[in-house]
Amino acid sequence: MSEIIMTQQNELAKIIERYSEKDGVHPTAISSLFFIRVSNTNVPRPGVYKPSLCMVVQGAKEVWLAQERFKYSPSGYLVASIHLPVTAQVTEAAPDAPYLGFKLEFTPSQILEVLHESEKQVNPKVDPKRAMFVSQMDSSLLDAVLRLARLLDNPKDIPMIAPLFTKEILYRVLEGENGSILEQIVMEGSSIYQIREVIEHIMNHYDRSTRIEELAEIANMSVSSFHRHFKEVTAMSPIQFQKQLRLQEARRLLLTESADATDVAFRVGYESPSQFSREYSRMFGFPPRQDIKRLRA
Repeated sequence: MSEIIMTQQNELAKIIERYSEKDGVHPTAISSLFFIRVSNTNVPRPGVYKPSLCMVVQGAKEVWLAQERFKYSPSGYLVASIHLPVTAQVTEAAPDAPYLGFKLEFTPSQILEVLHESEKQVNPKVDPKRAMFVSQMDSSLLDAVLRLARLLDNPKDIPMIAPLFTKEILYRVLEGENGSILEQIVMEGSSIYQIREVIEHIMNHYDRSTRIEELAEIANMSVSSFHRHFKEVTAMSPIQFQKQLRLQEARRLLLTESADATDVAFRVGYESPSQFSREYSRMFGFPPRQDIKRLRA
């Protein structure tokens, strides 16, 4: 890692520490920007990543998308280009050197705006690729990230300047080694664009029974082509994708509401409470009641 990048990361680490005095995910005055602090390595934790740029400024982290592992540290950055159910784990952290993370969420319309303004030509007819990737860190990207983070010390500048720095950050990612993946999610007619539309449908209707034929129709693909493309983009089948969304929403409901496990099972789309309990235990390691009791403790 170059000396310039190390200097930039040291400054960014100080900003993150200043705005996150305790462990957890910390929203900032920039609505799309979050800082993360973790003082000890933790167990794998399931969650849904929104489209976002994620950086490890101190420590290390692993993210599992189905059976595929993405490992990153200060030498690289991770991008989730669409909503993806994952399991994440901080693998390097200590009280005197906590894990420090930076997450910037973005929307497809922001990507499209950057492409239009940069007048970049994009070919929509390329093979679909995984919607999550890790790329090598570079100083030009870090410089834009650092300038965005510094705005937190000047709140009055945020409304005017934060969108400009965010646009520059996205431009740097698009110019990077895996930028074509981000390009494809907004190019109408591309395979990833069509799969993204299906994912948005599943996100909005995860609690309903869905036929593969119906999803393939939304994607304007044959069933076999749709199934192949969906797995290429997300590393899982549409049914596995929906199941993960259901179980993660069920866990959230059990944690935040005084709800019975059977009631929650029906709310997230299960017809059999016993099947819900089995699949919940398989994903989280404990039956619903025991898992929630453990988390609250």
